[in-house]
Amino acid sequence: MTLSFPAFAKVNLDLRVLGVRPDGYHDLRTVFQSLALADTVTLQSGRGPLQLTCDDPEVPTDRRNLAWKAASLLWRSARLGRGEPRNVAIHLQKRIPSEAGLGGGSADAAVTLIGLNRLWKLNLDGASLSRLGARIGADVPFFLVGGTALGLGRGDDIYPLADMPKVYVVLIRPGFGVSTVEAYRWYDEDARLPRKAVPVRPMPPTWPAWASALRNELEPPVVRHHPTIARIRQMLMDAGAVTAAMSGSGSAVFGLFERAEAARRTARDLSRPGWLVVQTRTLNRHEYQRLGRY
Repeated sequence: MTLSFPAFAKVNLDLRVLGVRPDGYHDLRTVFQSLALADTVTLQSGRGPLQLTCDDPEVPTDRRNLAWKAASLLWRSARLGRGEPRNVAIHLQKRIPSEAGLGGGSADAAVTLIGLNRLWKLNLDGASLSRLGARIGADVPFFLVGGTALGLGRGDDIYPLADMPKVYVVLIRPGFGVSTVEAYRWYDEDARLPRKAVPVRPMPPTWPAWASALRNELEPPVVRHHPTIARIRQMLMDAGAVTAAMSGSGSAVFGLFERAEAARRTARDLSRPGWLVVQTRTLNRHEYQRLGRY
């Protein structure tokens, strides 16, 4: 049997860091938003040890990969056998860039859980998969829900929100990545700076007016090390974006546009050597579930 699923990217429309938890992670309040940009995860029954392949040679295909971790965790949790998973091959077709804050690895892991739950006929419900996903990575539970959602705790406590209206998105990843560990370390180094926590609210009907309140509190410390991110953000705003910001821990910057033509023109005009520039759109929760066949 062979199963294939899209693994959609996300942006963090809003990200606030509320403090450091006793377990060492940061307490977050963030608004996730699904995008139409997607990897493809293909699962195939076979014989022998787990095989993981990828069309991007820079992506690890061993135990460091979150899809591998998802398969291993599900195998152990379901008590299907000793050691590492067997009798399945996973292939990742990558379109979401790494170290960009777009959740590519977490999306692949979530879709791997969904696919293997079916392939292995485990019949686990969404809550069970979400608990497993949180053990793999803080973003993974969101990718089991999709659309517009509030993330609390480490970002793994997910509350679906009313979906924002469809907007068109320009993503720009400069010629460098930012590791999540570094981004939070830089944030902690700047902890002396005063910060005011602002409540995250559900998306109101008058969407454009809400955009002015959006911000990513990881962006200032990352920009101090990578000022190119601030320049990209300003370029998107100058091109007419309703709002623009770094997503997650970076390095990708997104701009939201109300008209598809404006997004296409901006993606074309801002193309630079070494930058990955992608024009896509948001997905609401119904589209996310329908297109993903989740």
